[in-house]
Parts: sequence; structure tokens; C-alpha cells
Amino acid sequence: MPSASPHLRIGEAASRSGVSAANIRYYEKEGLLGAEQRADNGYRLYSADDVHRLRFIRMCRAMDMSLDEVRALLSLDLRSKADCSAACDVLNAHLGHVRERIAELRSLEQDLKTLRDRCDGQDSYCHTIEALHERADAQPADGVGPGGTPRRHV
Repeated sequence: MPSASPHLRIGEAASRSGVSAANIRYYEKEGLLGAEQRADNGYRLYSADDVHRLRFIRMCRAMDMSLDEVRALLSLDLRSKADCSAACDVLNAHLGHVRERIAELRSLEQDLKTLRDRCDGQDSYCHTIEALHERADAQPADGVGPGGTPRRHV
């Protein structure tokens, strides 16, 4: 188990955790990481426990979890059977989001294939680019797609 004594400055905590200093500050602001210990000069000091927590956050974010999902998991006690159920609930909800995103990406893949196949390079102009320009003109200014769903970049 990591030691709780704080002694690392932000650059070293960033290096050991793989989380940038800017993200460490952001996670502190978001309440995912406490800002308890300060050196005499006012610099924040990080413990091995903080570095572990940062690695945990980084791992969860790499699995595309939201900050709220990460926050929920961080609040749980690994020794509590009830918290095990709560962790599974968080992961099941996240699995639902992932499955939705997979369906969106499959739809996007089909759309891109259809666009690509519009042009075979034999005409005097590109039908694919033409279709993209038509879509740009039809794009609502608010970035909301059909059915009120927000359009997002992959």
C-alpha cells in the first residue's frame, strides 16, 4: 500500500502518475484529488497515495469514463460488499454508454462508406466533395442533429 506522507511537488507527481500538471490541477479543482498539504513556500505536496489516485483517475479516463463516473468509483471502499455492487452499477451504466457510442460509430462508418462510394473518380468533379458541401449547407447552426441529438466529433 502506498505511503501517505506528502513530499512530491507537482512535476514529480505528474511524472510518476503519467498525468500532466495541468490535469492534476484540473482534477483538484473538480474535487477528484484533495489539495490538503502545502509546503512552507505554498507549493502543493503530493503523497504516494495521491500518485496512486492520479493513476486510478488516468486509467478510468483511458476507459472513457466521465468525471462523475470516476468520482463515484473513487468514493467507494474496496473492502465493502455494498460498494462492490455500487461499482458494478457504475460500470454497467458506463457499458451502456459505450454500447451507445459503438452504435453511433457503426452508423458513422456506414455514412462515411456511402460518402466515399459516391465518387469513382471518373466524372469531371468529385461527388463526395459535392455531398459534403451539401451537408455543410444543411447543417444547423446550433450543431444539433435530427431528433435533438447533439452532433459531436469522434
